[in-house]
This record gives sequence, C-alpha cells and structure tokens, in this order.
Amino acid sequence: MSNSIRGAAAIVGASLAGLGEAPGRTSEDIAIEASYKALAEAGLTTQDVDAVFGSLPGDCSPLSGLLMAEIMGIQPKFTDNNRTGGSTFLSYTLMAAMALKEGLCDTALIFYGSNQRSNTGKLVSSVRPFPYEAPYNPIFPATSYALAASRHMHLYGTTREQMASVAVAARQWANMNPEAFMRGPLSVADVLNSRMVSSPLTVRDCCLVTDGGAALVMVSAKRAKDFPKQPVYLLGGAAATTHMNIMAMADLTKTAAKDSGQRAFQMAGMKPSDVDVVELYDAFTINTILFLEDLGFCKKGEGGSFVASGAIAPGGSLPVNTNGGGLSCVHPGMYGMFTLVEGVRQLRGEGGERQVKNAEVALCHGNGGVLSSQITNILGTEATL
Repeated sequence: MSNSIRGAAAIVGASLAGLGEAPGRTSEDIAIEASYKALAEAGLTTQDVDAVFGSLPGDCSPLSGLLMAEIMGIQPKFTDNNRTGGSTFLSYTLMAAMALKEGLCDTALIFYGSNQRSNTGKLVSSVRPFPYEAPYNPIFPATSYALAASRHMHLYGTTREQMASVAVAARQWANMNPEAFMRGPLSVADVLNSRMVSSPLTVRDCCLVTDGGAALVMVSAKRAKDFPKQPVYLLGGAAATTHMNIMAMADLTKTAAKDSGQRAFQMAGMKPSDVDVVELYDAFTINTILFLEDLGFCKKGEGGSFVASGAIAPGGSLPVNTNGGGLSCVHPGMYGMFTLVEGVRQLRGEGGERQVKNAEVALCHGNGGVLSSQITNILGTEATL
C-alpha cells in the first residue's frame, strides 16, 4: 500500500525505570530516567532528539510533551500528547513512524512515567462514571470490566476458573522476570478465593497498582542499522474506538480490537498464525480473553477454554504477556507502553529465562478507557521486512 508505514521506522532504544515502587520520585523523574536509558542504549543524547511523544499523569498531563522537553533541554520539531487512555503509546508509535517517514523529524522519543503507587496507593482513572451509572456507586473502572466479564460468562459459558487461569499464566511468566513486581506461587483457587472487588472479578483478576516508566527511541528504517542494538521494525498498526462510556458499548463481548487488529495485520501482510509472541493490555483477566478472540487467535466465545488449556502460559502454543503483564509485572496506570518494551526485548532475544525461542514477530495491543480505545502494533525483526 502506498499509504502504508510498514517497515518505515524502527525502535532502536527501549528501557524501563522505577518499576514496582519508587518512593520519593515524581512521575517526571521516572520518565526522565527511562528516557535517558533508552537514548543511552541507542548511543544518542537528548540533543539528537527532535520529536517528543508522551504522557504523564496528574496536573501536567495535558502539557507532558512540553514539560519533558523543557526539563531535558530538547527543542522538538514535533510534539504529540494525545490521550486515549492506556492505549495511547501505541498511537505514538504510529505518529512517530509517519513523521519519520515524511521527514518531519529524525529521532523520536516516546516516554511515560507514573508514581501512582507511592503517590496514591490506588488505581487512578482520568475517566469518571457516566451520570446514569454514578447513582449505583460503581467501583471505577473495575465494575465496567466486571459487566463485560459477566456478559461473556452468560453468553458463552465462560467460567471464573477460566478467567483465573489468565492471572495464573501471567504469574508464571512473572516468576521468570526479575523485574516483575509480584512473584511467587499463584493457583486458580488463590485467584478465586482472593478478595472480591466487583463480581465476578477478585483482586487477583485486577491489575497491579505500581510505579513505573518506560521509553522508546524511534528512527527511520534508513538509519535503523546504524545503532548498537538490533532494530525492531513497526510492520503494522491501526487504532479503533467504539465508545467512551461502557453503557454506550453496543456489545460488551466485542471490542474494537477486531477492527484495529484486522487493519494492522493487513498493513503488515500477516495473519495471527504468523505471530510468535503476544503482549496484551491485561488490566483485568477478561481483557486477555476478549482480545485473543477479537484479534483472531481463537473464535469468539472460545477464549475461556483457550486460556484454560495452558496455551498462553510458559510452554504453551501462544506466549502471551511474557513479562507478567499488568496482572503481575507492572501497572502504573497506563500499561500500553510496557507491551511495546517487552515486545522489543523478545524480538531482540533479551528475555532471559522467559525468552520465546526464535521470536521474530510480536503483536502488542493497547486498551484505553473501559474497552473504549483499541490500538494494535505489529513489530518484527529485520528478517520480516
């Protein structure tokens, strides 16, 4: 396709910072550390950066790009600070690739940082319950996802045990990741017997509340081989949005990931069976089931039995959330950025004990709002160009 950005840009730096708990540090502190690490990995400095994409929580959120550029002494040609919830960062890669392809910039920095755990100790959402929901005092956003889980159970016979197996698989991956915040044994029974948050979701069906940050450095494909690390190319990407409030969602069991996934695969010239590793936004266990179905890895309604079969766990046929995901590794409020960093590391062969053998294609998927914004990125090694 002439309008495609397939292979137009590559990630040449990827880093994490402040994972778990970072007491005494601001969200900006964490994002800056991640940014400097990613640039150092690429052999670059802030003076090489001429495009900035990123988001921070709190009062400075609307002007995050300007704030971070000022702090780091960057005077960018291009800045983007759009917000679509936790999926946001997977749109930044698309915007950066377009800007790089068209020569609007040469080196793009994408950043995120949040001190959510040490600052508030609880999950904070920028979205509030709709007026028609508010009188029922929903636990936001958990209750919205609980509605989707309940509907999936009703329509397809999905069980709490099947959803719990998503958390168990994530923990098994986390146990092989020294950077994961929550490690140790976790069984289906443990998930079912943990504190109920919003039926049918228990606390172990819900993402962590941690601190953490991440950063990526992107350049044009023409320059990609000039850096110390193996470049990881953006092969396909697409975004789709169907609603903001859960009450406006036409079908609680069908997300816009079906649309974003189909278009991302079309751009990449690939299909689900070509993917070696999958990194999904697993804010809740039902998310993983919904996205596996909507992205085409299993049929609608069969996600529960698919995850319960062990397919997504270590040793399974489809490695999913190999870092431990938002359920066991890290979730500082917006998890999308971490799907990308883990995807890059897997394609570089840097996964250590959790490394997926011969991984060449990674699908990273972001979710924003209450199943509202869905954005899919397909990454690949040089061999996939």
